[in-house]
Amino acid sequence: MATTVLIVDDSKLARIVAGKAIAALQPDWARAEAGNAEEALARLAHGDIDLALLDYNMPGKDGLTLAGEIRALHPTMPVAVITANVQDEVVARARAVGATFVPKPVNEEALRGFVSGAALRLRAGR
Repeated sequence: MATTVLIVDDSKLARIVAGKAIAALQPDWARAEAGNAEEALARLAHGDIDLALLDYNMPGKDGLTLAGEIRALHPTMPVAVITANVQDEVVARARAVGATFVPKPVNEEALRGFVSGAALRLRAGR
């Protein structure tokens, strides 16, 4: 079964950059995209998403709110919140909802720890 990562960001360019970093780290993973929280929740309803990368700053619901909703629906899904806002409060809120904090800029190095940990968790769960 293929692993699918959902990349949620209101910026198409940011989704492309994150997708390229994921492809470099895990070339066999499929990528799905959403431009906001509502699109992400609709995409998650299909049931074929294994992990999620969420931008923090989006119109409507922010990434931390979305992370909490995903956690309620999918308690074991690896979730990362990506932001340039590296304040302690944001990091603490990400951890409180069970999400990994990943600082921007998004690149292979920034995502390496989250992706490798997610891959291990997903393999162990299958």
